Amino acid sequence: MRGTMVAALALALAGCQVLGGAQNSDAFRPSQNPVTVDTVTRNDRMAAIAREQHPRILATYGGEYSNAKLERMVAKVVGSLTLDPENPNQTYQITILDSPNINAFALSGGYLYVTRGLLALANDSAELAAVLAHEMAHVTANHGIERQRREAEEVLASQVVNDVLGGDPAASVALVRGKLRLAQFSRNQELEADAIGIRAIARAGYDPFAAARFLQSMSAYSASRNVTDGTDQNLDFLASHPNAPQRIELALRHARQFARPEQGNRDRDTFLDGIDGLLFGDTPEEGYVRGRTFLHPNLGVSFTVPEGFVIDNSAAAVTAAGPGDIAVRFDGVSIDRRASLSDYVRSGWVAGLEPGSIRPVTINGNEAVTARARAESWQFDVTVIRAGGQVYRLLTAAPESSNALEATASQVRDSFRTLSGAEKAALQPLRVRVVRVEPGQTIATLAAQMEGVDGKLDVFRLINALSPGATVSAGQRVKIITDR
Repeated sequence: MRGTMVAALALALAGCQVLGGAQNSDAFRPSQNPVTVDTVTRNDRMAAIAREQHPRILATYGGEYSNAKLERMVAKVVGSLTLDPENPNQTYQITILDSPNINAFALSGGYLYVTRGLLALANDSAELAAVLAHEMAHVTANHGIERQRREAEEVLASQVVNDVLGGDPAASVALVRGKLRLAQFSRNQELEADAIGIRAIARAGYDPFAAARFLQSMSAYSASRNVTDGTDQNLDFLASHPNAPQRIELALRHARQFARPEQGNRDRDTFLDGIDGLLFGDTPEEGYVRGRTFLHPNLGVSFTVPEGFVIDNSAAAVTAAGPGDIAVRFDGVSIDRRASLSDYVRSGWVAGLEPGSIRPVTINGNEAVTARARAESWQFDVTVIRAGGQVYRLLTAAPESSNALEATASQVRDSFRTLSGAEKAALQPLRVRVVRVEPGQTIATLAAQMEGVDGKLDVFRLINALSPGATVSAGQRVKIITDR
């Protein structure tokens, strides 16, 4: 439903503008030094395509997340997995992506990617190892480059690189979000990768039941999108990895071949030490979502959507979907400071504009213009605001039969304001903090310490993989989300 509402917003837009210590270290290189992979795969055509896709993947997922402590922890896990005797010559380049989306995937030639969002959801080194071993299995089993499909896939990948992703970088990112599936494997290949991965982590000494545990966490994540309200679900793990109860049961069966529950090494403390302080959610460059309010510390602006709306913050635009199939889109454009806002509205970027509806207004001291438009079966309220030398666009869409357009649009536009210097300075990104449970503390009291997330109790249980009936005990280490 949300996709339909957001797509409706595009009907009124003729153009879009963007808001401004490892083990086996000889086999593993941090992502800033991909010599190992490049050397081994130099003559591999699919690997060459993967190298060409790498910068575009970085653009799609917000770039590389740089954190030395976190990188060392991930390197330790990758290093232990590269000791696998079944694949002594396979090498990998691991990149941590600066994205709140929860995803991991692999490209041919040994290019592995994991998002900081996935690291925030995992709870121990064994779970991370299970994810990475699964993706490594796709590489070592030659999934995606099987002999009978090699030439066809090379043509397809080349078309993606040269045609779909060519041209303007901002447009490329938008296309990737909507159309590219980076790790689309068949169900049989996914199950084969599960089996190979579980065997690999067991050989490395990790708890083989970690794979099933993380699949269960993914299932809970799928059922409760609280932590992804501000992310692009097309870029999530579940967009390309099937997740079903049968898959979890198969993972449990594979694990039982190697150990009994609670026997394997989880290495939880090392993992928690590594993710302590990890950025959670949006970056300052994209602004923050706090409940129903969007705040951008760099641009110095803010607005609030009505009750029942959910904000989705992406690099291209901020959108919000709400009851009655109503949606809101916010972005910024650069126009001449001397240009009339009314003339800008008439300049052709609004499809179905009703010229007689253009009205100059003032919104919280800022020059603005409002207008109406219609396209297909939708009606739109268009608001353009000049603030701090920048021009912002608020577009509200509602079905043609709806009588809630004006009420929604006016509430959103009237909430738009510029932030004071003190307000901008006070805005801090959310981070994962690892805390130790004190005597007398409960799940409820720990969840109450969290900031910047809706449904604190549900999110606390989700990120700590706690079932509804679970409790915490003194001395236990848990994750909370806070801006402190």
